[in-house]
Amino acid sequence: MVVIDAGYGVDGALRTAITELGLRSVAGVLSTAAVWAPGERPLPPKPYTPGRGRPTKRLRRDAEHRPVTVKALALDLPAEARRTVRWREGTNAPLESRFARLRVRSAQRDFERSEPWPEEWLLIEWPEGEAAPTKYWLSTLPEDIGFERMVELAKLRWRIERDDQELKQEIGLGHFEGRGWRGFHHHASLCIAAYGFLICERQTIPPLRTALRRWRPSVWPSRRSSIRPPRRCAPSLPSPIRSPPCAEG
Repeated sequence: MVVIDAGYGVDGALRTAITELGLRSVAGVLSTAAVWAPGERPLPPKPYTPGRGRPTKRLRRDAEHRPVTVKALALDLPAEARRTVRWREGTNAPLESRFARLRVRSAQRDFERSEPWPEEWLLIEWPEGEAAPTKYWLSTLPEDIGFERMVELAKLRWRIERDDQELKQEIGLGHFEGRGWRGFHHHASLCIAAYGFLICERQTIPPLRTALRRWRPSVWPSRRSSIRPPRRCAPSLPSPIRSPPCAEG
């Protein structure tokens, strides 16, 4: 599966190429992205009239039959269409927001095609307290995928960006100073291999809270008394002056 931010998600040719490779994608898009509302599609080509040139094969639009932006479609949704979904545990609190999803068709340059684009998911994030939605995704994930799973996959970009940051700052991916593709390829391969090893080693170390929860001292000292280690004699000095004797604890 491929996760794309809105900077590359606006490129319909890129999303189409990913689909042709047999890969699923979740691509962020801008609020101005044009789609066909659920149940709608562009008009079919004009019927052929014999004796008037070649038959037309391209899809059509008219003044009353046009696509809408994802923002306009989201604003028209009823409040019942939005659902609160939690996708992961944050540092201080669980991360959750309100989402809505529906099946749409992309309208990007479909007037140059003879068949409409296939249906795909439109995922909308509308946090509580915001006047309008904040994020949009177009996804080719299966039609029967669960709501929570879709949100979790759409939010994977945070993890990918974190991996990229650690690769550049901690492992040294951003320290390459060569000029050739061969050298950079070797440098990147070694950094990714090292990062993969460290991730596998990290999985074997339990979180700090879990480790502290598992640790239990065998004897708990009372409030009035404290457990002190036995007193031991000071080591003998090489000089004639020696430390006074002491009793073994």
